Amino acid sequence: MSENSAATVYLARDLKHGRFVALKVLSSALAASLDADRFHREIELAARLQHPHIVPVFDSGAAAGVLWYTMPFVEGETLRARLERERQLPLDEAVRIASEAARALEYAHQHGVLHRDVKPENLLLTTDGSTLVADFGIARPWNETGGLTATGLVVGTPGYMSPEQAAGERTLDARSDIYALGCVLYEMLAGEMPYTGPNAQAILAKRLSEPVPRLGTTRDVPVAVEQTVSRALARVPADRFASAAEFLRALQGIELPRHRRAISRMWVPAVALVVLVVAVSAVLVRSRGGGVAAAPATAAVLPFADLSEAKN
Repeated sequence: MSENSAATVYLARDLKHGRFVALKVLSSALAASLDADRFHREIELAARLQHPHIVPVFDSGAAAGVLWYTMPFVEGETLRARLERERQLPLDEAVRIASEAARALEYAHQHGVLHRDVKPENLLLTTDGSTLVADFGIARPWNETGGLTATGLVVGTPGYMSPEQAAGERTLDARSDIYALGCVLYEMLAGEMPYTGPNAQAILAKRLSEPVPRLGTTRDVPVAVEQTVSRALARVPADRFASAAEFLRALQGIELPRHRRAISRMWVPAVALVVLVVAVSAVLVRSRGGGVAAAPATAAVLPFADLSEAKN
């Protein structure tokens, strides 16, 4: 079982189909802000999303005022669990996870659906090395209230909310999800969220008043990575990537540093690796006096590149 302020997730068994599922039960506060009809409309939106990097919705329902829905049980762990274990991820791993999440978000956005709660807890890392975006169950279409429910409850997680979502703006678009994914990428690399504080109010206040923190102050990363993260975290939506697809292209364009092995990756043509021409000739040269002289031995070594890290 896992729990947060919006819902509790249980591992359950689907008796009808004989399979394990993830059962998500909405909190009483969130359930009170949604009538059953509206909840089912939003779940129906999520159930339409079929993508390799999205966890689909199986079923949903309401019982005694409790709203719930089920998703497949995914073998693996959440990104949050991995961050708690490792704190910072390798650069290539962080970029790959963010890229796969961006693909999922782009697909959802193309179908008119926003996630509104992208965070490490909602990114699942499967045992086969794939990233899945979960919890589209509270997603909403573009033309509905963005940050607030009918009762004024802000839906989302303070550490990853875009400034406009935190401010409760009525209309959100793809750039709000991009901001949240930028926060996740920042945390994977820096080992902490872009903005931290003792409570949600302090975090949101920093987000609305302080400049975007530089990733380079906490970790040495390529300039392209710094620029990509900073743009995703821009306070003004117009300064961010216009779409998840554009964010994905920026991630794919990053030239990641490669680790070179000392000798095994050294490229030298066979004839130029080491060419020893040892001409030790017993060429007998008759001297005037009839003596014999031996020609000197000659060794030639052609130039080759030393690509070892130790330069040895």
